[in-house]
This record gives sequence, structure tokens and C-alpha cells, in this order.
Amino acid sequence: MKLYLVLTALLISVLISACSGTDRSNINTDDPEKAFKIAYDSYLKKDYLQAIDDFTVIKVKFSGSSISDKSQYYLGMSYLNREEFVLAAYEFEYLLKNYATSSFAVDGRFQLAMCYFGLSPRYALDQTYTYQAISEFKNFLELYPTDKNAPECEAKIRELRNKLAFKDLKAAELYYKMDDYKSSIVYYDHILSEYFDTDYADDALYGKIVSLMAKKKYDDVKKEIERFQSRFPKSDLLVKVERIKKSL
Repeated sequence: MKLYLVLTALLISVLISACSGTDRSNINTDDPEKAFKIAYDSYLKKDYLQAIDDFTVIKVKFSGSSISDKSQYYLGMSYLNREEFVLAAYEFEYLLKNYATSSFAVDGRFQLAMCYFGLSPRYALDQTYTYQAISEFKNFLELYPTDKNAPECEAKIRELRNKLAFKDLKAAELYYKMDDYKSSIVYYDHILSEYFDTDYADDALYGKIVSLMAKKKYDDVKKEIERFQSRFPKSDLLVKVERIKKSL
């Protein structure tokens, strides 16, 4: 995934460079601090295209200077604010690799995770980026559990896990409609095993109960009803589950 990301970012960077060039940059000084101020002013004005041109020139012209790490960070942020997530992720990866001890590295790692979060598509599509985003958020929490961004990481992980659970739920419901109850139960069990802490866990257990009813496995139905009553006493689906119980 990261190799693909790097190659894609490099290809886009080459295309952009071919279409623009340094003549678009506002950097006309040999003083790195003044150069950073020029680029940062564009960033603050939300002129992110100009900021990208300026910070890109700084990246080459003032490599290894006192402004290199913060310029690299804001280059990534400029791409991120334009929702160019692949390029942003590449720049944050560059920051973490080349300026690991920088004071911008912590926020850079969080923003890298946010890039993958931005790349995460709707539930029906391939979820490779979703898994990568979860992995990056978890990495951040392991490294910086008390950081100001830790609560946001936890919230994003929950959101992404909900998406994955919903994807499995829709697959289970599709198999149920096709009368393939065995396959639907496999998907419902996967949600209950892997995404037990998501908003769709009670939906999955209810779906499993209904699928077992369709297969006439009444002893298993009774066990799952007890499980539902124990685990989800406040679920909106409890009324339906108890109705099934009375029908047995």
C-alpha cells in the first residue's frame, strides 16, 4: 500500500511540476526564515496552490535548514486542505522519515492517518484504505496515548469500524434475501466476532436469529435470543426478538 502510495504521489508530482515550475513561486530570497514567512502567509490566506508552490521550492532550496521540517509539514497540510490525500500522505511520510525527531512529527503522524481516512471510500467499495486508516490511527494511539489528538483518533476508528461492519451487514442481508441462510449467518457471525463494539452488533445478532429461524434451528434460536437479551437489553430490536421468542 505504501509503495503504491509513493509511486502514485511521485507520478502526480512529476505531472504537476511539468505543468507549473518554479516561476509560480513567490520565493525570491536566500533567507530561509523569510522564505518560510512568504509561504506560510499564503497558507494562512488559504491560497493552498500558492503555498504548495512556495513550500516545494523551499523543500529543494533550503533542504537541511532550520525551516525544513515545518515547511515539509505545511506542504503536507496544503495538499490535505485541498483534499489531495495521496500527495498529502506522501509528504507526511517524507516528514516522518526525514525529520523523525521534529516537533512537527507527532501532528504529522496524525495527519497521515487523516489522509487515509480521507481516502476511505463509501462502504460498497474496496476498503483497503479504510484498513490502512485504522492501522495508522492505532499506531498513533500506541505512540502518543495522551496526545490532544488521541480522542479524535478513537472517534475515527469507531467511525471506520462502523463502516466495515455495515458493509458486512449489507452482505449478510443480501444473502438472506437470496435464501442463502448459511452464508448470511457467516457474515452475521463475523460482525459479532470482529465488530462486536460497533453500532451494528445488535442488527447482526437479530439477523442471525432470523436466519436460524428460516433454517428451523430452533434450539440455536433460543440460545441466540438469550444472548441478545443479555447483551442488548436497550436495543430497539429487542421487541422483535421477544416476539420471535413468543412464537417458538
